Amino acid sequence: MSQVLDTPPPTTVPADGDLAALAARHGLSVSGARPSLPAYVRRLWARRHFIGAFATAKLTAQYSQAKLGQVWQVMTPLLNAAVYYFIFGVLLQTKKGVPDYVPFLVTGVFVWTFTQSSIMAGTRAISGNLGLVRALHFPRAALPLSFCLQQLQQLLFSMAALVVILLAFGVPPAASWLLAVPVLVLQFTFNAGVSMVLARVGAKTPDIAQLMPFVLRTWMYVSGVMWSIDHLVADREGLPSWVGPVLQANPAAVYIDLMRFALIDSFDASRLPAHVWALAAGWALLAGVGGFIYFWKAEETYGRG
Repeated sequence: MSQVLDTPPPTTVPADGDLAALAARHGLSVSGARPSLPAYVRRLWARRHFIGAFATAKLTAQYSQAKLGQVWQVMTPLLNAAVYYFIFGVLLQTKKGVPDYVPFLVTGVFVWTFTQSSIMAGTRAISGNLGLVRALHFPRAALPLSFCLQQLQQLLFSMAALVVILLAFGVPPAASWLLAVPVLVLQFTFNAGVSMVLARVGAKTPDIAQLMPFVLRTWMYVSGVMWSIDHLVADREGLPSWVGPVLQANPAAVYIDLMRFALIDSFDASRLPAHVWALAAGWALLAGVGGFIYFWKAEETYGRG
C-alpha cells in the first residue's frame, strides 16, 4: 500500500499544438523562420541604407587595386565597345545602313553590360557571401539588390562618358533624353528580379555561375547589341515570320532599343513595336515581382548546409 501511495503522479507532456499556442501567445517564433511577404518587404525597406552603403562599398573596392582606380568603370565598357566596333562594324560590316553607328553601338554595349553584370553578380549573391549570411540576421534579398544597385551606379558613370560620345558624334541634346530615367527604372527592376532568381538557384547549385557566361554571351548575340535586328531580318530571306517579333520582344533588346530611342535622334521610332513601353513594363513586372517572391520562398534555407 505504501509503495502505491509513494508513487509520484505521471507527468503530463504538453502536446505540440499546446506548445505552439503557448509560444504564439508570448510572441515567440521559430528561429530563422520565413516572415510573411508584407513583413519581409518592411524589413527590407528598413535596411535600405545598408543596401545603398553595401553597394557603394563594393563599387569602391572593385578597382581599388588598379592604378587607374575608378576610371576602369568607364574604360571597361568603352574598350568592349571598341572591340565590337572593329569585329562587327568594320570586319562584318554590320554598321551598313545604321546611322550614328558608334552611338548606336556604345549605347547597346553599356545597357547590355548593366544587365549582364547584374545577373552574374546575382548568381553569387548568396553563395559568395556565406560568411555574412550565416553571421548576421537580415533579409537575404538585400544582397542581390545591393549588387544590382552597384551595377546601376557603375552604369551611371558610364552614361557620363556616353553623353560625351553622343555630343562628339553630332547627336544633339533633346528632351527625349529624359526618357532614359524610366528606362533605367524598368531595366533595374527586371535585372533585380532575374538576379534574385539566380541567387536562389546559385545558393543551391554554385556551378550555375560557371554556366551563366555562355548563356549570357548567347543572349547578347540575339539582343541586337552590335547590329540592328530589323536589318538582320530584312537581309535574311527565308527566315520564319516569327523570328523578328521574337527577337524584338527579347527583354534585353527591348531595353536597349528604348535607350537608343531616348538618346539617339536618328534612331527611327518605327523600329520599335507599338507596344514597346508596355512590353518593357511587363518584363519588369514579371521578373521583378516573380523573382522577388521566388527568392522569398526560400528565405529560411539560405546559408544552411
